[in-house]
Amino acid sequence: MLSSDEARHLRDVLRLKHGDEVYVFDGTGKEFRCTIAQLNRKEVTLENCEQVDPAHPESPLQLTLAVALLKGEKFDLVVQKATELGVDRIVPVTTQYADIQLRDPADADKRVSRWRRIALEAAKQCGRAKVPEVRMPVTFDSLMTTSDESLRLMFSERKGKTLSDSLLVNPPPTSVSALVGSEGGWSDEEISQAIAAEWKVVTLGGRVLRAETAAIAVSVLLQHVYGDLK
Repeated sequence: MLSSDEARHLRDVLRLKHGDEVYVFDGTGKEFRCTIAQLNRKEVTLENCEQVDPAHPESPLQLTLAVALLKGEKFDLVVQKATELGVDRIVPVTTQYADIQLRDPADADKRVSRWRRIALEAAKQCGRAKVPEVRMPVTFDSLMTTSDESLRLMFSERKGKTLSDSLLVNPPPTSVSALVGSEGGWSDEEISQAIAAEWKVVTLGGRVLRAETAAIAVSVLLQHVYGDLK
């Protein structure tokens, strides 16, 4: 059974009706071919659902994109484009020079709910059967203490090596965590803390990019090197 929003989309946008075939996904990577059994203003009932191979397989790279909190629609844009580019997980991060600071837990819940809706809509638009996980915001300190086996890259306009030097890893990783800073950049303390936590500090060349541009560029570059954007 699908929600009222999906019912309106099927009825008013796609112009589907009882008996038509429709493809749906569960958000975790599974896709199904179903038949519309009932369609009204409030809900859609499906029948004869059969799991099929997704039309667009997921990237072999498990890419986590950690991004400092950004103002207004900038973070919305990052979530949308990261979803289209096959990012597996998006982690908002509060940093020393972040563009915004969360007022309270209710503020965080509201923002994350919005970002999760954007990720869902972007997944539907680009044909992904998996919706990337959008986590609750974490502090920079807690991110640094997270233990995982992925290649961890912190992108900075200074104190870093070139991307080509940083990606010389053998065998190539299947999991990468990429950290992108705010418009205010990183403090010296944050860079030192990342290095101590065994993150590789990486620069993207001589031009200073906006944080949302850097997040999108990083997603493209890493998917090109290790993922499916060949």
